[in-house]
Amino acid sequence: MTTTVRPRDPRVSVVIPARNEARNLEIILPMLPPVYEVILVDGNSVDDTIATAQRLMPSITVVQQTRKGKGNALACGFEAVTGDVVVMFDADCSADAAEIPRFVEALVAGADVAKGTRYAPGGGSDDITIVRSLGNRGLNLLSNLLLRARYTDLCYGYNAFWADTLPTVGLLSSTLPQPSDGSMRWGDGFEIETILTCRWSAAGFAITEVPSHEKLRVHGASNLNAISDGIRVLTSIVHERRRAREAAARSRLAPVPARVVPEPVAVLDEEAAA
Repeated sequence: MTTTVRPRDPRVSVVIPARNEARNLEIILPMLPPVYEVILVDGNSVDDTIATAQRLMPSITVVQQTRKGKGNALACGFEAVTGDVVVMFDADCSADAAEIPRFVEALVAGADVAKGTRYAPGGGSDDITIVRSLGNRGLNLLSNLLLRARYTDLCYGYNAFWADTLPTVGLLSSTLPQPSDGSMRWGDGFEIETILTCRWSAAGFAITEVPSHEKLRVHGASNLNAISDGIRVLTSIVHERRRAREAAARSRLAPVPARVVPEPVAVLDEEAAA
């Protein structure tokens, strides 16, 4: 889809949303591979999240999120990116830093988006429960039917993409105010991964699924609620399908199906194993 000339050796920007994750940052930051920049998005932490990050990585860029929710944190981080490739990286130790080169290789090989999946050979999870796994599979099936895609892990948040795709995705601006009633704007919550995936599909981006192994959170408790956040994901799928159809009607073009391309991952894995 994209005609932009992209570098073979891209500058990688790692975006890490964090709220009260000081103890986990002590673990993950030293494990990151050398990259162009690391952007920590602080969600009004009351512990020493920022001080810990700056002590461990003096070059780290710190930005404050402007509203609340993971979606807003990521949007703030994306706006601060100056590199060529963006890697979404959780601060709870669930993401394996050693997998970052694999995501970047998939992008350099031709993908617009490298989408992590726990359900491909080489992937897995130490954290997901049976209930969440069944829910994810159901949401996957529905999204694939509506989006005409072949995703295996819709809700997984470990992804990477070329920064030049961001204008097409069109996330909420960080400058919009928090609603006066304290609620979250749509797209500011955990539904952000689903929204990104749906918009990547609607844009017709080439998407390569990359096997990834999700680890257990080390310190603290997750803010994820399987039921309420599952409902937000389901609503997001329906909302984004309608949004894509309306956009297609305005442009008098049919929606472009997603091009999920799993094949290059196997080649990359074989090269890594050689």
